[in-house]
Amino acid sequence: MGLLSKNCTQQASSLLGFSVFLLLFCPFSAFSYDGPLYDYTAYTECKGVPEQPLYNGGILKDEAPVFKPVVIDDASIIYTTPAFILHNLTPAIYCFSIWVKIQGAESSLVTASLTTDNATYNCVGTVLARSGCWSFLKGGFILDSPSFLSILYFQNSANKDIEITIASASLQPFTYHQWRINQQYIVNTVRKRAVTIHVSDKHGNKLKGAAITIEQISKDFPIGSAIAKTILGNLPYQNWFVERFNAAVFENELKWYATEPDQGKLNYSISDQMLEFIRANQIVARGHNIFWEDPKYNPAWVRNLSGDALKSAVNSRIESLMSKYKEEFIHWDVSNEMLHFDFYEQRLGPDATLHFYETAHRADPLATLFMNEFNVVETCSDANSTVDTYISRLRDLELGGIFMDGIGLESHFSEPNLPLMRGILDKLATLGLPIWLTEVDISSKFDHQTQAIYLEQVLREGFSHPAVNGIILWTALHPNGCYQMCLTDNNLKNLPAGDVVDKLLQEWKTGEQNGQTDDHGSYSFYGYLGEYRISVAYGNRTANSTFSLCRSDETKHFNIQL
Repeated sequence: MGLLSKNCTQQASSLLGFSVFLLLFCPFSAFSYDGPLYDYTAYTECKGVPEQPLYNGGILKDEAPVFKPVVIDDASIIYTTPAFILHNLTPAIYCFSIWVKIQGAESSLVTASLTTDNATYNCVGTVLARSGCWSFLKGGFILDSPSFLSILYFQNSANKDIEITIASASLQPFTYHQWRINQQYIVNTVRKRAVTIHVSDKHGNKLKGAAITIEQISKDFPIGSAIAKTILGNLPYQNWFVERFNAAVFENELKWYATEPDQGKLNYSISDQMLEFIRANQIVARGHNIFWEDPKYNPAWVRNLSGDALKSAVNSRIESLMSKYKEEFIHWDVSNEMLHFDFYEQRLGPDATLHFYETAHRADPLATLFMNEFNVVETCSDANSTVDTYISRLRDLELGGIFMDGIGLESHFSEPNLPLMRGILDKLATLGLPIWLTEVDISSKFDHQTQAIYLEQVLREGFSHPAVNGIILWTALHPNGCYQMCLTDNNLKNLPAGDVVDKLLQEWKTGEQNGQTDDHGSYSFYGYLGEYRISVAYGNRTANSTFSLCRSDETKHFNIQL
């Protein structure tokens, strides 16, 4: 049954089912899961011939599209678009993909939409389709109630009579239970690793029955939160933070309006103190941000500059910030939210962003430079920041000589669409760059309990995607609350979202391992990636050591002598 068979067998009866448990927690078991396996395949290039449909088409196998009339606002233009008529959809998570080609324009944003018996989903996926080649759309939707008659259809964003051709359509349903099993499979294979400890004496003789205690002392996967100056001098808040998180970002304290509110009057005193707290507690921190393209978040004096005066100010900003904090921050958000705003490019020309990245890289070559943006994974209804728009902008920078280091997805969610989120992550993953969820929260329009439910969905989706390298919550605590969502009240008593975070942090950590070596002088377990402390006792002999568990498909072997 594999190296965890005894522990797994003892716990299996309390779970949903024996075979399901074995898939969740005993990945080496011979027992199998007979539901659909999620297909992470995605494409970002435009192809001459479409690939075969995922899942062999799923429930769209052998289904031919119909053509649905679309009426433009004033009814002066009517055109048809391909659509699928879907009967008797049951509550489930639906993963959708299709290849799209257009005629009548060089390129156009094509949106997949869905109508059911009682709801309309304006966007369940988008693709920047082109003429003459096939582009891949990947998304999905969640149905909470049955629908006797549903229509899945496609529209172009330009509202023009553009011919849309589709091929290799696929619609695959997953129950919520199947979705969780697929998530846990990735957690087991990507976030965890098998370990075998070998205990011997100094002559190499295997020692059976040696007592072993293993404790995880740090985690490999960064999970953190934004902090603000409110953490300074607040020891209870500091302790609360350090007990939970191994990563942080300064909410506002590094932004230009905070460090230089008046021209030439630099003040890094607050950010310096916050960095001291980070260093003292061995927490990694993201640098947020060098520039913000939204004009309202630039200092007033900067908004009044233009031409050479603005260029000089910009260069001084980069030189001052990056020289002071060289090698202090693991990341820098260089030009924040540049898909939605273009303050600097309007004033300094289309190459302004290229200059920012080039200069930042020269100033701090070991930092990972990120393109940080909102509404990329949260929704596909924002035409400014669809997944293909993000990729296109990134490639424009690469053509200019900038090779982007990281993908920053702010992740300010309302109600999350999990299959859409995963499909977008799949497409971004094809770029081979580290992906971080950088500002995760749930809209304050929901009550605390609903925020917690949605937060857990987003965090599980992020942690279980193999391309996501870290998660930062946007939950800096202030006397008047947080940006959208708090984890605690002002007395550091957990709100429902805080309970979710604590539960997941505990779940995503290896519990203390206690056991004895077997006939081969070995002890095996399956642990989350990170740093471990091990203690071994045999008779009156003891030994202590540490080891690292990093990502690999191979079992980690660690030898310790007594």
